This record gives sequence, C-alpha cells and structure tokens, in this order.
Amino acid sequence: MQGTALPLLLLKAERKTPIKKVLIIRFSSIGDVVLTTPIVRCIKKQLNAEVHYLTKDSYKSIVISNPFIDKVYSITSDISPILPHLKNEDYDLILDLHKNIRSWRVKRALGTRVIAFDKINFEKWLMVRFKKDRLPDTHLVDRYFSALRSIHVKDDGLGLNYFIPKEEKIDIATFLKENGVTTSFGNQYISIAIGAAHATKKLPNDKLIEICQKIKIPVILLGGPGDQQNGDKIKTSSGSHVINAAGKLSIHQSASIIQQASKVISHDTGMMHIATAFQKELISVWGNTIPKFGFFPYYGSNNPNLNTTMEVTNLSCRPCSKLGRGFCPKGHFKCMKQQEVAEIIAKLDQKPNRFEK
Repeated sequence: MQGTALPLLLLKAERKTPIKKVLIIRFSSIGDVVLTTPIVRCIKKQLNAEVHYLTKDSYKSIVISNPFIDKVYSITSDISPILPHLKNEDYDLILDLHKNIRSWRVKRALGTRVIAFDKINFEKWLMVRFKKDRLPDTHLVDRYFSALRSIHVKDDGLGLNYFIPKEEKIDIATFLKENGVTTSFGNQYISIAIGAAHATKKLPNDKLIEICQKIKIPVILLGGPGDQQNGDKIKTSSGSHVINAAGKLSIHQSASIIQQASKVISHDTGMMHIATAFQKELISVWGNTIPKFGFFPYYGSNNPNLNTTMEVTNLSCRPCSKLGRGFCPKGHFKCMKQQEVAEIIAKLDQKPNRFEK
C-alpha cells in the first residue's frame, strides 16, 4: 500500500502547489493578442500571480500597456536569444495560447508545467475542405478558459481589455479640425477599418466608397501602412467628410479613434476586436472566413452583444480558408461582392435619416 499511496500523495501536493509566476505565450497578431486579455486579467486577479507575457516585437506596445501584466518579453523571429532569460524566471506555469513551433521550443527549454488549448484545426480543415461543420459553437476565449479549469481560473464575464497610453490618446475635436472636417453633428463620426491581413477579408473599393458616400457624418478610415494608398483612393471618391488615417497612426492612436467613434464598421481583423474591447456598436463584415471559427466579436457574458454580423450565406465555396487568401480561388469573390451596402447603412442607426444623405 505504501508503494501506491506515496505517488498519490505527491500528486496531490503538486496540485496544491501555489502558482506564483505565469508565462503567457501569444506571438501575434493584433486581434489574437487582444483576445488573450480576459485570460491575463483573470489569472492576475484570481491567482494573484506574477504575470509575464511573450510576444513579437511588433505587438509589444499592446501588451506593455496592460496593467495586469508585470513583465513583457518579445522576439523578432528567433526564439533562441530570449530562452536564457526565460529560464532564469523559474515559472510555475506556462500558458501556451499560440501552439506553434516557437512556443513548443519555449516549453521544451523551460521544462515546467504547461497548459494549452484546443486549436480545433481538424474541425476547421473539415469545414474548409469538405464543408462538414463539426465546429464547436464556442468562442476562442471560451476555449482558453476551458483549458484553465484545472487551475480554477474562471471567466469573469467582463470581456476584452485594451489600454491606451495617455500620450497616444487622440483629441478628436482637434483631429477633425486639423483634417478640415466641420460638422453640425458635434464630434460624432463613423470609423471604418478598411484593412485586413488578406484580400479576401476586405470589401472591394466600390463597396467601401458607396458606404462612405451614404454616411452624412464624418468618416475616419483606419488601417496599416499598406492601406494608406487605398484609403486615399476611397477618400477622393467619397467626399470631403472622409478622413484617411490609414497608415498615419500608431496602433494605440487608431484604437483611440475607435474608442471615441459613434459606431464602427470593420472587416474580420484586429480593429474589430479592439472595437469590441471598448464595447462599441459594431458592424463586422465577413468575407471568405466565418464567425464560427471562433473569432467573432467577444463582448463578455456580462455585457450586451453590440455586434451586427454581415455575411453572404449559402455560398458553397465559403469558407475557402481558415485565415484568408490573396485572391478568390473561384474568381467571382461573391462573399464580398454580394454584400448589401443598403443593409450596412441601415444598421448604423435605427433612424437612417440621421446618418444617410
């Protein structure tokens, strides 16, 4: 009996060992990092642990402003230089929210307890390849929390976080004035995130221009450096009430624009999740990807769902990938070309005359 009881006692003791220091791994991208914020907050508040975060240099600014994170490590591409520093931290737990070769190398090098989550890659593959829907009806954040049951960390229902440093906040009245926009609507405006990581996630320009033309109050276009030229084309064709801020602002400054917007229109991209973190009324426009992959806007169970999903359903070719493509493999791009602009405009307000020309 002693031979069997001793391992059980050791196992029980291991389970009761307090978790004092946690490393959370999520390398990219903007939206995916923002989607980890409920996990960060709940671990910090419920375990009272020291929370460290490992990400890419490109996204360090998002993480470092989070008050629930005590230390941030970042890499460019190679994980090797950072490993000695991580080994010296003596973590009690690694929470792998990325699950790729880099995170595997970190876990292997540190040799401590690991919690990971189900990426449902097989279910996604079935849906993309054969259109067989075996996808769970759960958000990615819910799958994160399911993985944390073993350490008794629960979802607090508060949704996502995004923290903007004081020096990066935009004074919107000044911003509108400096961009030559005057309006009788005060500082109200619609923010449209025109970018996305892949072309099949983006509305065609004629659709974006039509949307902008039908909005009466100011419109601020957001996106990365690669969207700046396209934003200029949209602005030129849409009217003087449109401001192209794509490629001209930092991530935090773009977030500040979203935070103060009356409403937000966004593709399936990081700006969509930032809008959700600020509990904004949102119109999310979906192309070749589908919300059921688990990346739809996440407001938290204690908050109202302020998202309206716009998608072209009943297309036999959709979804054509789990992430996005550089072009439509069928050549018709119906998932975006068949989006109804009139429906999008109607969703901006229950009183269309307020926002329509």
